Amino acid sequence: MEKTLKMLAKEAKTRMKKGFWQKCEEELDSKRSHAREQGINESKMERYFQEKVGAAIKGDTPDEFYLRVRDMLLSEGEVSDAIGRLTDMELYNSLNYSERQRYTLELSEKYLRALERFKKEYEFELKGKKAD
Repeated sequence: MEKTLKMLAKEAKTRMKKGFWQKCEEELDSKRSHAREQGINESKMERYFQEKVGAAIKGDTPDEFYLRVRDMLLSEGEVSDAIGRLTDMELYNSLNYSERQRYTLELSEKYLRALERFKKEYEFELKGKKAD
């Protein structure tokens, strides 16, 4: 369902009333301090934070594939057979040769996007939590 301008305005007003932006500012200040302490580039951290807030406003949730990749990376790190581990073998076995090639390529692209996202999250969120 596409949201109307009126619905978007109402959501924005609710965020303001509930102190959403004040909380964001406080969290950003905290993350800036943490970035300074850890020697992390503050402008990179701020761009990541902006993306995260934008996703929260849109109501984006992590997809199942990303969660599988994140769990694999947290438990085992980057592994040489990541694509094989992420392959849906039932689906893969039902495809012909060219479809298998396309499926593997698409899976590789999705994995690389998920890996990039994980590295950003790890740098700005997960690594700091492990140090605490």
